[in-house]
Amino acid sequence: MDALARFPGSYWRDLFDSRVGRTTWPFGSGVWSKKEFVLPEIDPDHIVSLFEGNSNLFWAERLGRDHLAGMNDLWVKHCGISHTGSFKDLGMTVLVSQVNRLRRAPLSRPIAGVGCASTGDTSAALSAYCAAAGIPAIVFLPANRISLEQLIQPIANGATVLSLDTDFDGCMRLIREVTAELPIYLANSLNSLRLEGQKTAAIEILQQFDWEVPDWVIVPGGNLGNIYAFYKGFEMCRVLGLVDRVPRLVCAQAANANPLYRYYKSGWTEFTPQVAEPTFASAIQIGDPVSVDRAVVALKATDGIVEEATEEELMNAMSLADRTGMFACPHTGVALAALFKLRDQRIIGPNDRTVVVSTAHGLKFSQSKIDYHDSKIEDMACKYANPPVSVKADFGAVMDVLKKRLKGKL
Repeated sequence: MDALARFPGSYWRDLFDSRVGRTTWPFGSGVWSKKEFVLPEIDPDHIVSLFEGNSNLFWAERLGRDHLAGMNDLWVKHCGISHTGSFKDLGMTVLVSQVNRLRRAPLSRPIAGVGCASTGDTSAALSAYCAAAGIPAIVFLPANRISLEQLIQPIANGATVLSLDTDFDGCMRLIREVTAELPIYLANSLNSLRLEGQKTAAIEILQQFDWEVPDWVIVPGGNLGNIYAFYKGFEMCRVLGLVDRVPRLVCAQAANANPLYRYYKSGWTEFTPQVAEPTFASAIQIGDPVSVDRAVVALKATDGIVEEATEEELMNAMSLADRTGMFACPHTGVALAALFKLRDQRIIGPNDRTVVVSTAHGLKFSQSKIDYHDSKIEDMACKYANPPVSVKADFGAVMDVLKKRLKGKL
């Protein structure tokens, strides 16, 4: 930080802006365009990048105006349009690049591969970046607890995939034991290298707002590394003079996996791990998050809030957002449901510039959307279900359906 602080904030703003939209290696990446803030000493020849980042920040005009009591400055940071369909690419490019560098060094015990426990998105990112570098990847997945789209990604990328009869926390315990015995590099967010990449999403938000700071940033939380990464990115920009303040952070958890929410509600007096219950937001179905202490630092430093969403709340929020043109994942539904609650409580105001972080692409969770729109979810009303209509291939039958659907609009 001391070396970076020798330059004024305006220098860094201009440098980062000059790299936007370029293909010059490695600065075409949204992560490596901030190389000096991420891993300044690494040789560009060692970097493993799929030009991740540079994700869309779009104005959710209709959702804010029509469904959030006239919010006029609501934005969604769509990290799910990154290479493997989630924000995990931002951290994995940094971690795998460092492993790539270490594998070229004369180590007494060479690194044989990289391993992780995953609820689906980390394994997809690790497998893709290891495949790009020619490094073996080993992933531990909880059996029958991730989507088929998430499962096929590491399989397709050639990883060694172990499907274990346990939950994520059990997979995490096992991968830690394995990496303690074998020369396999641990890729979970216990490793701070991933957070160095993930923090660039915060810097990118500032850059996309022409270096103006939003009032609120809402982040889904499971293992809790990402909420800290956002804080780290914002705070780094404040300390180095790129901006003069940081936004308030909100960590949104599924009610079925909400240990941080319970900790927050206790006044930060007692953290109790839990056995996470099944949730449609499967990537955050974590009851014993490894980055809980970091998350608390981030939330306390930003006067932050922790909110939760039930299964019905998150699925309805996701589906309502979809009706305004999005195609959100269930985890984004958790963040949106938190926004609805904070807006109803008037904690977030109608003119507050608010960013909801969409952590993954909705296409990775198509089955949950199908079940919702078919109203096949037990004990859920599926308020915004929109099932397809089966109609005979007959003009009259088609007209009858359309007149019924468009009643009052024709």
